[in-house]
Amino acid sequence: MSEIKIFGKWDTANIDLKDPGLKGYITVSPTLVPHSCGRHEHKRFGKAKVNIVERLANRVMRPGKNGGKKILALNIVDGALQIISLKTGENPLQVLVRAIENSAPREEVTRISYGGISYPQAVDASPQRRVDLALRFITDASRNASFSSNKPIEECLADEVSLAGANDNKSYAVQKREEIERIAISAR
Repeated sequence: MSEIKIFGKWDTANIDLKDPGLKGYITVSPTLVPHSCGRHEHKRFGKAKVNIVERLANRVMRPGKNGGKKILALNIVDGALQIISLKTGENPLQVLVRAIENSAPREEVTRISYGGISYPQAVDASPQRRVDLALRFITDASRNASFSSNKPIEECLADEVSLAGANDNKSYAVQKREEIERIAISAR
């Protein structure tokens, strides 16, 4: 009996998370097709148990012409993971997990109102929000890069994930994380 792999290609057994805060919020469970049909929707913090590849596909299909087309989003993510595998020669799921760890901001700024005066205050970001922001930054970067260019979104998503996985400053997601953390440092 063969083991279950994501999209039938990539093994999830040897994926390690270096950030201990995100361990309970990045799920890399073995599923053939990452599609949970929204079973997590009515449970509190249920999306933390959803496979990270499915969460990436859900973010890819969010706004615009891809809205609601889950099969198209899964095909885009599958193509991007194949490109990452060919480029780097390692497990693309490990690269994706590293990209999320590298582009998740640790601190944010919130507005505190005291006596009619509001001022910014630095706060620690919750692990769930860190993962959400990282996925948002990665998908926004790929969508913006492919918008008015000849490059397909699969290649743009693969480039962004591999750059963020290497913690490269050319990555939009890493730049956004550094910008948010820099603003939070100034608001301490």
